[in-house]
Amino acid sequence: MKHTTEITVRSYECDSYNHVNNAVYLNYLEHSRMDYLHAIGFDYKGIVEAGYSLYVTHIDIYYKGSAFLDDKLFVETTPTKLKHVMGEFKQIIKKEDGTICAEATVTWASVTTEGRPSKIPEKFMVDGLKPETN
Repeated sequence: MKHTTEITVRSYECDSYNHVNNAVYLNYLEHSRMDYLHAIGFDYKGIVEAGYSLYVTHIDIYYKGSAFLDDKLFVETTPTKLKHVMGEFKQIIKKEDGTICAEATVTWASVTTEGRPSKIPEKFMVDGLKPETN
């Protein structure tokens, strides 16, 4: 499943070059992943209460174009991998005209409260975490 989150660039996200600061794109990605989890019915609060978390373990991000104040951005989030304790999302940030600002592959892992890798409990394993197969 591909999910799209719309974000409008705010003034405090721009740097002295008047474009979105590179670090802000990581916030956009995080916001969009949480929006995706809500959209697929993943109980994030419930998994935390059960003693687990999903930690980002690695991000490969490629900056391809600039975004500016008041630009409408669309962040596409798609699951691309799911294994026992980890998964991956492909995320693309585009402007309204289709220009790609950034592409990222985000790797995450399920961990216990103590930070140990652990399989996601079955009751939290919703279909949207699994990549679509063709």
